[in-house]
Amino acid sequence: MKPGHTGLAHLAHSTRYSMKGLKAAFRNEAAFRQEVTITAILLPLAWWIGDGPVSWLLLVGSCFFVLIVELLNSAIENVVDRIGTEHHELSGRAKDIGSAAVMLSLILAGLTWGLLGWQKFIG
Repeated sequence: MKPGHTGLAHLAHSTRYSMKGLKAAFRNEAAFRQEVTITAILLPLAWWIGDGPVSWLLLVGSCFFVLIVELLNSAIENVVDRIGTEHHELSGRAKDIGSAAVMLSLILAGLTWGLLGWQKFIG
């Protein structure tokens, strides 16, 4: 921790850095913008589809999980690109693994929404 940044001051600085990161991701990452748009559309639907706090949390949480994983993937990609743009097996592997994490989070969100939607409307 930096000297002088404790308590509420630390919280204020951390919040500012987090907001800066969200703005940077939204400005520079097309996939993040798309996922934020989809989340904005799905969040109101979660109130309708969710049959209680647990199902609502699963629906909303799966959307936020996708955003979190996308942010981490973008951070990995930025660090790898900062190190160098020349092809390296480990750099490619790191980017591919980050992309796979995003794919799995999207599958999880799709399954969550699909199963809870099925339960609400068909089951």
